[in-house]
Amino acid sequence: MTVTPESVLGTLQAAVLSKRVLRIAADALAWTFGLYLASLLRLDLNVTRLDEFSVGLLIPFAIVVQTAIGWWTGLYRGWWVNGSFEEVAAVGRTTLLSTIALVLIDQVFPGDRPAPISAVVGGGIIAFVCMGASRYLTRELLERKRRDMTSSRDRAIVFGAGDGGQRIIRAMLFDSGSQYVPVALLDDDPDKRNLTIRGIRVVGTRKDIPAIASLHGAKALVIAVPNADSSLIRELSNLALSAGLEIRLVPSGRELFGNDISVSDLRSPTEADLLGRHKVVTNLDDVSGYIRGRIVVVTGAGGSIGSELCRQLSVFQPGRLIMVDRDESGLHAVQLSLEGRALLDSDSLVLLDIRDRNRVARLFAEIAPDVIFHAAALKHLPLLQAHPAEALKSNIWGTLSVLDAAAAANVSHFVNISTDKAANACSALGYSKRVAEALTSYFGATQDGRYLSVRFGNVLGSRGSVLTSFRTQLENGGPITVTHPDVTRYFMTIEEAVQLVIQAGAIGDDGQSLVLEMGDPVRIYDVARQLAASRIPEVAIEFTGLRPGEKLHEDLFCANETPKFSGHNLIQSVDVPNLNPLHVRNLDPTGPREEVMEILRSLVASIDARNSGPAAIDDPSLTVDIAGIETAERRAAL
Repeated sequence: MTVTPESVLGTLQAAVLSKRVLRIAADALAWTFGLYLASLLRLDLNVTRLDEFSVGLLIPFAIVVQTAIGWWTGLYRGWWVNGSFEEVAAVGRTTLLSTIALVLIDQVFPGDRPAPISAVVGGGIIAFVCMGASRYLTRELLERKRRDMTSSRDRAIVFGAGDGGQRIIRAMLFDSGSQYVPVALLDDDPDKRNLTIRGIRVVGTRKDIPAIASLHGAKALVIAVPNADSSLIRELSNLALSAGLEIRLVPSGRELFGNDISVSDLRSPTEADLLGRHKVVTNLDDVSGYIRGRIVVVTGAGGSIGSELCRQLSVFQPGRLIMVDRDESGLHAVQLSLEGRALLDSDSLVLLDIRDRNRVARLFAEIAPDVIFHAAALKHLPLLQAHPAEALKSNIWGTLSVLDAAAAANVSHFVNISTDKAANACSALGYSKRVAEALTSYFGATQDGRYLSVRFGNVLGSRGSVLTSFRTQLENGGPITVTHPDVTRYFMTIEEAVQLVIQAGAIGDDGQSLVLEMGDPVRIYDVARQLAASRIPEVAIEFTGLRPGEKLHEDLFCANETPKFSGHNLIQSVDVPNLNPLHVRNLDPTGPREEVMEILRSLVASIDARNSGPAAIDDPSLTVDIAGIETAERRAAL
């Protein structure tokens, strides 16, 4: 026999039709039983008196009305899952309307009424109970059949008895392609203790993971808390690893296109899950007030932070968004992400190196920007430690050229993107970014606009971060390299960091460095171990030792800084001492590496030794050769 698409479609249609006919027939029996039983109850269960009523006359009407209304409400058109709350509600609506219709028919029936109103109403109630019971029993039989088919699947513990847990348990039980079968539920909420979901009972909390895993022979832990923060995921992952369990995660709501969760949606924890889930609430009124309709410039627009800044700023409808970078590929990528095309023919894209003071000044004079987000910088600590002159030329002189041009253009807001490496700095990167903060503070004290810095730690998703390296190493089969078993770092996702950067621009004051809430520092080895264990076979981990300039533990604040509340619960502020630009314009980057490092170190020492306030030009701790400024800049350009 030849199988054609038409024959398959016909078979499916026949199956659907037969299923509908069976449901209609079952509900017809429910009405028949209900009307007769209600009549018997009305007659005190005296069967011999049943001929006092003509109930049989109402049954055809009940079947026709129930079928018609049921079709109208969708009950017989397959709109709901069998036995679901939605279907029960539809049964209730249909039965109620059918009962009302039968009461009216009973009242207008020619001759004597077939049955008293109490029997008709009672018959509707009994019919509803029978219809609900038949659907429940059908679903129960199907679930038992499906459970019998799951015996060969891997046993899994589900953490989270909320909506996410209920949906993933159903998916694991009913998805024919599921790898897992749930055997136990865990939840920290004491009110959910002993709660049962589709036969799976809540039997403990996160602390019981090892014992429950051993008791049930489980092979996996499914974390069914879609909006779990990173600290919870890390703790559960550690407990699961200690119990020899695989870790699978229900994605967050924003990762799912629809409301349904399938077993195929389960995935291993990523670095973003383990490190970066902060809940950020942005005050859109504050943000839109200083962005909407304004000319906004983003330097370093092709980088990780800069490109995300551009994407988020575009939502607030700036009058014009100017994207500046020296990397043409970066500009190509950011235009593609914003406009869906990348012809590189827009005057919003500016190919420019911020070290070129004259070009920066000309650009700002031409476009007259209102708001500047300065994200352009060199950021790789080991490279800058080996070549500190580049930190001086890009992170200090480049920042100064942007600050000078911004002041000349009378900008209203200038936001300098800094780093936690600037706090208690001990590297070329940290020194240069601390100096950039102090220069920004000086302009805040001497210019009309608002000049401030924003300081945060490692950003997930930024190019060249340690976690980017981890991902590449995992894809290549390992090993994963970690500098030190005890090294810790602060982390935040790039989207969350940029939201807070934009918010900081609205609430920060002149001369401040706003420090974003990064959560607790994370032990890098723990993350590496969890990522390594997510692969089969498990990937090896190697320790390489701390590199020059690296700290074992990062700081968010300098030793002499006193954090203050900024007005946003995820942002703190500190006052940054000022540094007059004259103290950096004539620095010589052409000397030996050690000399350049000592210059940077001395600059930061002088900043941290002073209280906040404009630095005096005749500060005896620094010497300035005004006549040598242009000579030094020409020499650096060579």
